[in-house]
Amino acid sequence: MATNRTFTMLKPDAVEAGHIGAILEKINAAGFRIVAMQMTELSINDAKAFYAVHSERPFYGELVDYMSSGPIVAAILEKDNAVEDFRTLIGATNPAEAAEGTIRKLYATSIAANAVHGSDSDENAAIEGSFYFSDRAKF
Repeated sequence: MATNRTFTMLKPDAVEAGHIGAILEKINAAGFRIVAMQMTELSINDAKAFYAVHSERPFYGELVDYMSSGPIVAAILEKDNAVEDFRTLIGATNPAEAAEGTIRKLYATSIAANAVHGSDSDENAAIEGSFYFSDRAKF
């Protein structure tokens, strides 16, 4: 059953480039309500735990290093059809293939530095949101 919440992370590249406000503005303009939000930094161990699902993939080490390289902004968003609508808003993983006007088309610089993470399912949204907001993430 679809929920009305999803999880996002503004990645180190977007934070470092000063795009937090612009990305949050796009999120709000798309009708999402921010339920919880925090700026934090992932330790190497936290990044390993968050991305454990990718531990056997060849890019895992690079992903862990990148995601622990600077501050991120984690947030839980609410809207009807949240997961699917947010995936549409952020665009394709590769910014060169992302639709015009999407967050990744506007703010990502590469496949690796793609500005923002968005949960790919209701189940993963609950798991990922609970990683950061265990006391407030009621999915």
